[in-house]
Order: sequence, then structure tokens, then C-alpha cells
Amino acid sequence: MDSLADPERMRRVRPSLSDRLKDMACRAAAAPGFRRWAAATPIARRFARRETEAVFDLVAGFIHSQLLFAFVESGMLDALAEGPTSADALAKRCGLPQEGSDRLLCGAVSLGLAGTRSGERYGLGMRGAALLDNPGVTAMIRHHQDVYRDLADPLALLRNEVRETRTNRFWRYLAHDEAAALSDAEVEEYSGLMAISQAMIAEAVTASFPFHRHRRILDVGGGTGAFLSQVAKVAPESALTLFDLPGVAAVARKSLSEQGLGDRIACVGGSFHDDALPPDQDLITLVRVVYDHSDATVATVLDACRAALAPGGVLLIAEPVSGEEPGARVADAYFGLYLAAMGSGRTRRLDDHRALLKMAGFGEIKLMETPLPGLARLIVAAV
Repeated sequence: MDSLADPERMRRVRPSLSDRLKDMACRAAAAPGFRRWAAATPIARRFARRETEAVFDLVAGFIHSQLLFAFVESGMLDALAEGPTSADALAKRCGLPQEGSDRLLCGAVSLGLAGTRSGERYGLGMRGAALLDNPGVTAMIRHHQDVYRDLADPLALLRNEVRETRTNRFWRYLAHDEAAALSDAEVEEYSGLMAISQAMIAEAVTASFPFHRHRRILDVGGGTGAFLSQVAKVAPESALTLFDLPGVAAVARKSLSEQGLGDRIACVGGSFHDDALPPDQDLITLVRVVYDHSDATVATVLDACRAALAPGGVLLIAEPVSGEEPGARVADAYFGLYLAAMGSGRTRRLDDHRALLKMAGFGEIKLMETPLPGLARLIVAAV
């Protein structure tokens, strides 16, 4: 960012060979007649077609998302999950006129959500089938209708001209001065979505880190306990504690008790702005917590974590990492604008995380992968 603000420095930077080759390729692709040449040249034709389709996918992305929402919300996903059926039966099941149902069905087939079967029937496509085992994804698909309204004017968001958004109102815990006053209903609304979407992340994180090696584990900002419920399976001997706002901790305590985990996972209510974390922890986890907040708030959280860790303890941050492959497109495109709609936080590069962790007194810092790098990668920091 500094180099963009300093033209004199930009003039002093000597472009690398890689930079020059990339610039040459972009100039060639933008030149008049390039598409005609590429279409007539076998070796370039496949590349040109792929790039053209990728550009069109960017143009049509919102329409694809709306088709996905309609496919889920209309009940077409659930209907096809029961088995192959006819277009007429689908229209009746979804409560749509035949023409509208056919439009949705054709769009779903083109996106791989549905597929054709023999006898003029339709069934699930592979992408539709993938939704069935991911209730967190379908919950986010429904939630995104509010996000899309917030993104109707993305430049207004980027200019900080939007005073309040639907997304920000939904995630009310982000406002420190309002969080303690949230009603039980408001806490349960956002905590429910968080819990559903957290399950998939919890499986990926626990498959990638040796939780069983740590005696005492504290999950900060743990919501209703979806993550620690999964940790309990892979670390049966570890003492587990959840820390979140008092209202959230109360919901977590009830939910975990109903799952038979009330004696297994302790729930502590408090605010990391004002309250000390439970001490003497061997491992503290921040699962998709850091990117919700400003650097100043993150610094407060990390200081609190550092103080609560026992000698030799470890901090584990799990979230998307900016500018790092794999997963950069999710981190920087999707979460970049989603967090703008939330009005809080940002995805950070590994160097940004390192700087904040060093300021808090952490030593060795390393990056670990998960099976879902677009949704979470692991930053491990030792005391």
C-alpha cells in the first residue's frame, strides 16, 4: 500500500522478469485483433476460450447466485433429493408456474445443481448433491439475500458511505457497546447461523492439528460450542473451556447440555475487551474470530490470549488468509466484500498476522494447511 501512495518509490522499483512477462501478456490480450488471432490459432484457442468463459462467469456471477438461492428456497433441492422426477411434478412441488419452474430447472442443470435422467426426468447434479450434507452452506445461501442487498452499491460500501447494513445488524455482537445488551432472541439468531456454518470448519481444523496433545484448551469467541464439540471427539482427555459474551455462553451451556456435553465443556461468559480469559491454558483457539475485528481489537484479544497461556502454550488462529494460495480468491474476493458489508474487520496477509502476534509477545509462528483453505488456514504461534 505504501508503494501505491509513493510515486517516486514506484519509479525506483525495478520490475522483475516475471513482472515484465505478465505485463506483456496483458498488453497482448488487450490488443485489437487478439481474439480473432486466438480463435484462428489452435494452440491459443483453448486458452482464449477458457479465459472468455471465466470472464463471463464474473459477469454472470450474481445471476448464478440468485439461481442457487431459488433452487434451495423453492424446495427444488429437497424434491430432487427424494429421487428423479418429471418437470411437471417439480413445478407442482415447488409451487411455481410451469414456465418459471422450467427456467429454474434449466439454469440448475447448467450449473450442475440438477441433471437429466432417462424418461424425461431430472435428478440432482453433483453440486446439488454436495449441498445436502452441508446445512451450513444452505443456511448461508439464504442469509446471503440480505448481503446482496447490502452490496447493491459496492462503491458506497468501499467509500464508507453506508451507515448501517442488514449484515451489520445481523452480527450485532461486533458492536462492543451493544453486545452486552442483546436479547436472548438476537443472540440465538446469529449464534444459530454461526453454529451451522462452523461445523464444516471444525471438521477441517480438527483434522489438521493435534488437539489431543494439549491438556487444557480454551476456545475464545466459541459461539454455541460447535467447534469444541468436534474437539471433544479428537481430544477426549483434554479439559475444554468456551469463552464468549455472557448471553452467548448461556446459549452454549444449554446447547452443550442437551448434547450430553455439559460436564465435558465449561462455558465462561465475558468480554475479551474487559475481562481476563481463564488462565493456565495449553492451547487457545481463535476460529474465524480475528478477521471480524480491527487491528486495535485484535491486539487486545492477542494480549489477553498471551496472558492466559501457560509457559510453552500455543495459540491457534483458524481463518482465511489474504494473498496466499490456495484460498486467496475466497479470502480476498468473497470475504473482502462480506466483511465490508459487516462493517468490521478484514482478511489479513500472513505478514500482518505475524506483526500483530509479535507485538503481543508470541515467538515462533507458522502456517498450516487444512482441507478447506478458502475457509480456514491455520496460523500457529508459540509463547
